[in-house]
Amino acid sequence: MQLQVKNEKMLLAGQWIDAAKTFDVCNPESGQVIARVPAATSSDMLFAIEKADEAYRSTQPWPTHERIRVLNRVAAYMDEYREKFARTIALEGSKTINEARGEVKRAIQTIQISAEEARRINGETINFDQSEGSENRVGYSYRFPVGVIGAITPFNDPLNLVAHKVGPAIAAGNAIVVKPASVTPLSALLLAEAFMEAGLPAGLLSVLTGSGREIGEPLTTHPKVRMISFTGGPNAGERIASKAGIKKINMELGSNSPVIVLNDANINDAVKACVSGAFSAVGQNCIGVQRIYVEKESYAAFMQAFVERTAELKVGEKLDELTDMGPMISEEEAIRVESWVNEALYDGATLQFGGKREGAFFSPTILTEVPSTAKIAKEEVFGPVVVVNAVDDLYQAVESSNDVNYGLQAGIFTENIDKAYYAIHNLHVGGVMVNDTSDYRIDAMPFGGVKGSGLGREGVRSAIEAMTEEKVVCFRLQQVM
Repeated sequence: MQLQVKNEKMLLAGQWIDAAKTFDVCNPESGQVIARVPAATSSDMLFAIEKADEAYRSTQPWPTHERIRVLNRVAAYMDEYREKFARTIALEGSKTINEARGEVKRAIQTIQISAEEARRINGETINFDQSEGSENRVGYSYRFPVGVIGAITPFNDPLNLVAHKVGPAIAAGNAIVVKPASVTPLSALLLAEAFMEAGLPAGLLSVLTGSGREIGEPLTTHPKVRMISFTGGPNAGERIASKAGIKKINMELGSNSPVIVLNDANINDAVKACVSGAFSAVGQNCIGVQRIYVEKESYAAFMQAFVERTAELKVGEKLDELTDMGPMISEEEAIRVESWVNEALYDGATLQFGGKREGAFFSPTILTEVPSTAKIAKEEVFGPVVVVNAVDDLYQAVESSNDVNYGLQAGIFTENIDKAYYAIHNLHVGGVMVNDTSDYRIDAMPFGGVKGSGLGREGVRSAIEAMTEEKVVCFRLQQVM
């Protein structure tokens, strides 16, 4: 079916504008152009930043109840048009329509939680008289917005990961300029539309579409941008950190997430969760399951059930209600994943299932006996490939889990609380999910990693804390109370 190509506008300081040049947004399933969006220039970005700074200053102080009102209206708008949002996510990205609906539901919750947390940005009283000679001093601390925030978001959650930056930024009273992924900008523009319909003061939000080379650097280096919130790859993260200058930086840079399955685990439960964790969103998920370590006594049973359940997944058209897995974001990405798999096979790995590519589609793939030095064992594959290993015990599983330069989340399946606590305290990650996979997250929880997985924490409350500064106030009284 031929879809009408839409000519979209970008949001620049409260105004919907065109640009001299545009670029195509394509459905990765068919390669069909579904929209044309403006290609913003560095001048556009500089203008957006200046206007964001002006808007931020003109709204200070911005009453909390007004921020809450705007956010609640945004959530209501998204709820009213949730199928439009879901269809947009599915068309421009890799998610099936059911996965897209799940993302819309979560994005609405993210905005709702942002509204709730806006009323809980609290300070604390300080007992200055704990220090001798300060008996006549009283005071407190409070949090205030950082100012202008620059946000750069990836393609894999094109709505909810934008909401995770814009929602907390507005809740905290900041202005924010968003540069969404060039392959999936439409969901971000829809969210911007929701904020405009909700009555957000002009200039507090800009969503500029375009090349990272053209508009990314002015966003990250501009002195009036006081914080960068980035979700993406480690190489881009390192470049941003080296150029940003002295400002706050929050980064989520991906992972190579492990799951441990011990002998006392419920194997069927672990298999079901691991199949979902490895292959949902075509494996293009920063906390998706990439490595599984199974104790030897359970390995054969686990592998048999894991392969059988994986074989049941339906790969096909994203808008088909029965499809479990769609295409990757591009054929180029599918070719890259294919090359990683072939490299591992050349080095001695065994293919247990999958390994087939057709255009942008890559079948769910299970590898065993992968050398620890293989790229797919060390790096983030960001595709539907999982490596399963047999281990002697929990201690070997933990040691192997830690043997990468990532540490976002991990999972462990066990009924032994002592073994669970050993994993909790010895896995070098930002989150441990017990009797679940690494692929579990709610939008209210702190979210982030260690090592090469990034800096700081997201999750609405954690993001608001990062997007505010603390100020101490002290009164010296003329007479002791």
